[in-house]
Amino acid sequence: MPRASAIAPIRRPSRPLRPDVAGPGARPDPPPRRRRRLAPPRVSPEALAAARGDAREGLDWLGRAPESRASLLYRLVRLLARVILFGAFRFRIRTDGQERLPRGQYLLVGAAHRGWMDPFVVLHALPAEPRAWFLGSAPSTFTSRWREWLVHRIGGLLPVWRGGIGVERHVASARAVLTNGGIFVQMPEGTVSGPPGRLGPFRIGWALIALRTRAPIVPFAMAGTDELYVGRRMASRILPPSSVEDLLEMTDALPPVPEGSRQELDLARQLSDALAARLGPVVEDIHAWTLDPPDRPRRLRRRLTWLLLRPGRLDRDA
Repeated sequence: MPRASAIAPIRRPSRPLRPDVAGPGARPDPPPRRRRRLAPPRVSPEALAAARGDAREGLDWLGRAPESRASLLYRLVRLLARVILFGAFRFRIRTDGQERLPRGQYLLVGAAHRGWMDPFVVLHALPAEPRAWFLGSAPSTFTSRWREWLVHRIGGLLPVWRGGIGVERHVASARAVLTNGGIFVQMPEGTVSGPPGRLGPFRIGWALIALRTRAPIVPFAMAGTDELYVGRRMASRILPPSSVEDLLEMTDALPPVPEGSRQELDLARQLSDALAARLGPVVEDIHAWTLDPPDRPRRLRRRLTWLLLRPGRLDRDA
C-alpha cells in the first residue's frame, strides 16, 4: 500500500517580540511622546490683592515723598545689578538717543513692554540722577514679602494693583515725582503678553496723567526682552521729546479739560493712538538687531525669562 503523505505543520502568525526579549538587531519601540504642559493661567491682580488683604497703591504704599536724588544704597544696588546682568548673564543692550533727554522732570512712556528686564533697559539709558520712578505692576513685583520690603527700601516703584481704584492716585503719584524733579515712567500696554517686536494695544491711563500734569513726554522704544537667555541682545531708542499739543498736532496750548469728562477720554484715546504711531515703527526697527540665528544656544532660557516674573501663561505662548 502506498504510504500516506505527511501532514504539513500549521504555521502560526509570528508575534512581535517584546523590547526586553527582542533579538539582535531589532529596533526598540520609540519612547512615547510627552505632551507639552502649558503653564498655569495667570492669576488676576484682583485675586492676588484679595488673597493678601492689602492693595495699597502709589504714595499710600510708599509712605514718603519719591526722592529724585540717588542715595548711596541705590547706587550700590544699581552697580550690583549691572554686574549680574552684564557680567553673569552677559546681556547686551544697545541704546541711542540719550542726547535727546530733557533736563528736569518729564514723563517717559516706554513700549514694547515684554518682560521684567524692561525697567533695567530704561535705567540703562538714563543717568543715575534724577531718579526714575515706575508706575509698575504690584502682582508681578511683589511675589514675596522680602522683595516688597527691598523695593520699598530702595524706591523706584509706585505699585498698581488694578481693579477699579481709579486714576486719581496715579496722577497724584506722577505729580509728586515731577514736583521733586524726578522722572515718571509708564508702560502704556499694561502687560507683558504682547507680540515680540510689535506694539500691543495701549491703555489710556498714561494719557490721562499726561493731560492732567502737562509735563514733557519722552517716547521710549525697546525690544528684545520677551525671551531672555545668556548673551541675549536688547535694544532701546529715545525719541525726541513731545507734548500733549505736539501729539495732538495742535499749534496752540490746549486749554484745561474737565477731569473725567467725555472730552478728556476722547483726547486720551487720541494721544494713545498718536504715540503708538510714533513708537510702533521704531520698535520694529530696533527689534531686528536683537534677533539671533535659530541655531544659537539659548542657555537658561526659561529660568531667565521668568526670573523676576510671576510664572503664568502669556498670550504670545498660545
